[in-house]
Amino acid sequence: MNVTEVKALAEQVRAEIGKAIVGQTETVDLLLVALFARGHVLLEGPPGTAKTYLAQCFARTLDLGFGRIQFTPDLMPADIIGTNLFNFQTSSFTLNPGPVFCELLLADEINRTPPKTQAALLEAMQERRVTIDGKSHALSDRFMVVATQNPLEQQGTYPLPEAQLDRFLFKQSLQYPSRDEELAIVKAYGVQAGQADPADMGVGKVATIKTLSAAHKAVAEVRLNDDVAGYVIDLVRATRETTDLQSGASPRSAAHLALAARARAALDGRDYAIPDDVKALALPALRHRVILSPAAEIEGRRADEVIRALVDQAAVPR
Repeated sequence: MNVTEVKALAEQVRAEIGKAIVGQTETVDLLLVALFARGHVLLEGPPGTAKTYLAQCFARTLDLGFGRIQFTPDLMPADIIGTNLFNFQTSSFTLNPGPVFCELLLADEINRTPPKTQAALLEAMQERRVTIDGKSHALSDRFMVVATQNPLEQQGTYPLPEAQLDRFLFKQSLQYPSRDEELAIVKAYGVQAGQADPADMGVGKVATIKTLSAAHKAVAEVRLNDDVAGYVIDLVRATRETTDLQSGASPRSAAHLALAARARAALDGRDYAIPDDVKALALPALRHRVILSPAAEIEGRRADEVIRALVDQAAVPR
């Protein structure tokens, strides 16, 4: 598979998801970039903006094994990764795998569970494996976490630790739809109770394991020249040097942003990354990895505003 075929596959995925999801084109594109960059995505938005449904449609379109965890305050790590149960018939322990053993894991309302349980995902997200009773168990090479959280209600929530936020390739903020989009949603879903199954909305499968593996190889061959790599480094280092941020982005974020730029280039049908790829992905790749300084908070500034200013100020290679 070449980058032209990767672009065609992405267009098919967008078309299939568009049968069930109205709008959210930017979020779909970020999910595709994350998939081919082998990253994870945190979706933040008010209730009813199709965060969960979008993840379900995305998994069906790409024929990914789907798993879902509804995070609650009483959820335990074993509820996520699984546990070994004693089998009295064989007098031995057998693994009872948790929902993390899938290909696309929807971590719904991830900030509603304590840090101890949130940490159960760290090894899975970073190394695509989990350790149970001292034994490692590999997850799928296509394992991907799509987590959601509600920014409006803070009662009974536990903010994600910085170490876990840094594992997410992107943090995407979903907004309410436009009037025309909301009208289309009402026409499509206002005549039925409950959430429609993606298959019932005509969402089909356009990829296989073989197709996705070939697409990953094509993305890995996309060129990232020294000038573009240097541009990534300059942006990330600028977050550590500005007085508007108390804590800047990590070296991991630079590696993630570079990989994401290559994936975006492939989705655009190019076998080389350009500065525009980096600029387009800088905000969702960095907004959750920085901490505002007290002075910036007092002034009412937001991390998005600071990052946009840094992107505008950075010298773009030609």
